[in-house]
Amino acid sequence: MKNIQPGELPALALAYIGDAVYELAVRSHLVESGISRVKRLHDEAVKYVHAKAQARLLRELEGILTEEETAVIRRGRNAKSPHTPRSAGVIDYRQSTAFECLIGYLYLKGDKDRLEEILALALEMGRE
Repeated sequence: MKNIQPGELPALALAYIGDAVYELAVRSHLVESGISRVKRLHDEAVKYVHAKAQARLLRELEGILTEEETAVIRRGRNAKSPHTPRSAGVIDYRQSTAFECLIGYLYLKGDKDRLEEILALALEMGRE
């Protein structure tokens, strides 16, 4: 991904990548925690990845974000998606898109340390 400039990608493209990166982090975390039954893995993962949970995570992270990260979040929050899920309101959906946008941005930027820091905080907060 050396030739990709994440700052030049549309916010929804960043969120698309961020969704996959976060989902993998959550699934890895749950398997590492000792859960092995697929139904339970799925049920637990949903607690982390649904729009309302991601919106809450974003609100809790906002105090530690850099100006650059805040700008990425703003882009993600303002992105116009062609649909919203039935299980989430528009505000939560936009906030969750902003969270995924941040994760995608950090991943594509190659900022592994910051990505791991944000993911660790998100996984810790997701348990609460």
